[in-house]
Formats: sequence, structure tokens, C-alpha cells
Amino acid sequence: MNTFEDLKMKKQLQNAIADLGFKNPTPIQEESYSPILSGGDYVGIAQTGTGKTLAYLLPILQDLKYSEQLTPRVLIMAPTRELVIQIVEQIEKLIPFLSVRVLGVYGGTNNIGPQKMAVNEGLDIIVGTPRRLYDLVLSNYLKLKTIKKLVIDEVDIMLDFGYKTQLKNLFEKIPAKRQHILFSATMTSYVDELIDDFLINPVKKTISLSGTPLDTISQKAYAVPNFFSKSNLLNHLLKDREEHHKVLIFVGTKTNANRLSETLEFGSETSIIHSSKEQNHRTKSIESFVDGTSRILIATDVISRGIDIDQISTVISFDTPYYPENYIHRIGRTGRAGKTGNAILLYGEKEVELKDAIETLMNYKIPLLEIPEEVELTTKLTPEEKEAPIEQIELSDKTKDLRVVGPSFHEKSAKNSREKIEKKSYSVAMKEKYKKPLRKGDKIQNRKKKK
Repeated sequence: MNTFEDLKMKKQLQNAIADLGFKNPTPIQEESYSPILSGGDYVGIAQTGTGKTLAYLLPILQDLKYSEQLTPRVLIMAPTRELVIQIVEQIEKLIPFLSVRVLGVYGGTNNIGPQKMAVNEGLDIIVGTPRRLYDLVLSNYLKLKTIKKLVIDEVDIMLDFGYKTQLKNLFEKIPAKRQHILFSATMTSYVDELIDDFLINPVKKTISLSGTPLDTISQKAYAVPNFFSKSNLLNHLLKDREEHHKVLIFVGTKTNANRLSETLEFGSETSIIHSSKEQNHRTKSIESFVDGTSRILIATDVISRGIDIDQISTVISFDTPYYPENYIHRIGRTGRAGKTGNAILLYGEKEVELKDAIETLMNYKIPLLEIPEEVELTTKLTPEEKEAPIEQIELSDKTKDLRVVGPSFHEKSAKNSREKIEKKSYSVAMKEKYKKPLRKGDKIQNRKKKK
């Protein structure tokens, strides 16, 4: 295996990498360096936890020369606040010996003012979520006319979050002559469409299939009938603090996240994070999880790509994800850097087909374990479980053929689909209904026809 010294980077970068203790680049880092440095469009597909962030930062920083201009030359877009923060932190670790100015921008009513002031002071690299970046552009604080390199990190989930419009709007503000760098853990039809529309003969590197489970992760599954039975099972399993010393629990909804935090019996050991929580709460929850103050972090999929925390012993999928790829991203939080990890999947009767889709994608049968006798299986249901069977959300073209839709799933109604429905005003609807004549003279003819 090559070392970072073989990549022939400038001494300032080499010293920073040495201080971080990195010796050998990962496959995606090694494969990406030269193509990105050459200046052509690039698409990197690699599994979560393989070092994608460093893969594009190293060649960008190698090519970035000192400048006193105020407007940025590199734009990096990420889908979540947490991922923006972590990218900025990674850049800051790489530039202690370089004169590079970097700024991270993301949503929040209390921080847009300081972000505008920071943009005015000048920067070389700006990292942000699409909505906040576009807000700054519209307010005329952020100028993108000098952007030379555009990076879109986790592009697949960026498109899943509905950022396609913001991306296109931002593309119009950036010079047409620019380098595109896209990184993702999966290739979906949305990603293919974006590549076809905006990239010019990109170099594509696929390091590992998105459905391939990491060899260092021990997977297991439990068939559990409902929410409160799942909660009882977790209360039993998580008593083993030695095996499950740092636990990340993924749930499907914010409601279930709040409910689970109330039903777990570990008090101050538990933190919670989802999109409805204030940024300060989200930051503190992650910090307490990182420093060990809290042993358990409950999270929704909105941050499954934005958490880069070492030493996670166990990832638990409390709710089976709708997208099979999301399961891969979830379990990719553990078993990193050659260390072993645990992944536990809990699924009910309505989630059997979702579990089957995951196993089909991975080409791997998750071992099914018996529920311990000490765990109470209750008949108590949540309000959502008492209602009609869960409605299946729209799947990407890549995964539609993996799933046989059964009676518990049905097509989405028109009002809930992603297709935009044309809205008509009352007057237009009435004209269509009663066939308003095109010319005034037609009224007489119409009356004659009726008689």
C-alpha cells in the first residue's frame, strides 16, 4: 500500500497529516487524488466510513494557492449542519501550516448575522447547506463568481432531501467553467441525472458497492411486534455496558425519537438529536456523546451521514429504514478504522419486506436471534400503530425492483407524491366547467344550439 508521502503533496500538508497520525491513504483517497488534482470532473462512490472527506480535501488544498481576494474559490455543499461542521473541522486540522480561510454556513435564525459578517471578511473555502448558501447569495453577501471548484458531498442524500432546486439555482450563480467533484455512498437515478446534466466526461471511481456490509461489523436481527416491545428489548440489551459502551440508535421519525428517549431507563446516559431540535441542543448532544457523558444517542436518519464519531460500539436500527441504502449508512457508523462493531436490526410484521429489501441489497442474510425470556412482549400500541398500515414512501428506481409490494403497502396518493400538481384558480375552473365562449358573438349561437 502507498503512503501519503507517495502522493507528493507540499510539505505543509505532509506535516499536518503526520501530526494527525495518518500514514496510509484509504483506497478512495488514493484513487481520487490524481484525477481531482488534474482539474477534471470527478465522481467518487465509496462506502460510508472509507475517508471520502479527506479524499477530496487533500487534492483541493494541494492545488489551492495563497490569495488575498475576498470571494471564495472553493464551494463545498453538504446536506446537514452536522456534516458541514465536521468538514470544516477536518479542513482546519489540515491547514495549520497553510494560509487558508474557511467558513461553514448552515441554517438557524440566530446565526445568519454572524455568517454574513464572516463572509464579508473574506475566505478561500466556503462549506454550507444549499438553503443557507442560497440565502446568502440572494442577500448579496455571498459572491460565487470566483468559484473554481464545486464539491457536493453525500450527493445522493442531498437529492433525497429535496435540494435539487437549490442546487440548480446555485449552479446558475457559479461560473460555467468550473470543476465538479461529487462524492456519494450510492448511485441512484437522481445522481445519474445530475451527472448527465452538469458534468463533462467525469472520471468515475467506485471503490466498493454500497450494499456490501463491512466485514468488521457483526450483524443480528430481532423480530419484535411493536414499539413498546422493542423498547423493552433495548432496556434489556443495553444493560450490558461493556459490550454496548457507545450506542447509536436510529429511529424513523422525530415522534418515535422523543417517545423512545422517554421509555429508555438510562436517564442521563441518553441523548437525543433530530431536525426539530435547536442547533445548540444538537451540538451539545453530539459533544456529550463524543466525550462519553452520554452513552446512548437517539437519532433520525437526517444525520446518519453527518456523524463521524470514533469508538461507536453498537448501531441499533430501532425502525427498519424505508431505503435499504440507509441501513448501510447507519451501520457504517461502527466497525471503522479496522475495529469491530455491532449492528442490531429490530423489525415488526409491517417491516418484514423492508428487511428483505436490505438483505437483497447486501446479498446477505442477517442472523435472526430469539428474544430473551426476560423481555416482556406487550400488546400496548402507539397511536400510529393503532392506525392503518404504514404507507410506503416513494423508492428510488434503483431499489424498486428489490421489493415485492404486499397488501400493507400501496401507491401514494396524488397529493402526497413528489410530482407537482398544477393548481387552478376558481375562475379558471369555472370557465372550464361551464365552457365560457371564446367570443361574445358565440353566446347567441350557443343559446340557439341549446334550444
